[in-house]
Amino acid sequence: MLLFLYGTLLDPRVLARQSGERGLARRLRPARLEGYARAELRGTPYPTLVRRPGARPPGAVLRAGPAARRRLAAYEGAQYRLVPVRVETRRGPVRARAWMAARWRAALGEGGSVPRDWSDGGRFPEPSRRAERLSETKDL
Repeated sequence: MLLFLYGTLLDPRVLARQSGERGLARRLRPARLEGYARAELRGTPYPTLVRRPGARPPGAVLRAGPAARRRLAAYEGAQYRLVPVRVETRRGPVRARAWMAARWRAALGEGGSVPRDWSDGGRFPEPSRRAERLSETKDL
């Protein structure tokens, strides 16, 4: 199964620690998800995704084995569920799954809007330099 990662799991140290596979970050490939924006998960410093026309949050796709997926699902916790998505990669669109919380769990602005500074990931924990380069790829 192909996963779309967009938050803390872009940090290779977090990904290795939570997946139990030290070299897994080498498989990250840059991707963007059309029509969604990152938003704060209410009461936490962690992101989730909410629908927002025109938004294209950066992230990465990753093919992880069943054991790593189980560990990552435990890390994500019960508030997130895997949702089918279609992401843009350098090789074109691909189907993947992304962990998302229910929309009501997102800390949204007035009228349910995503605060502007969340759409570019500016308030999320800093990813590693490698993950940052992956997620800021301009040609996607």
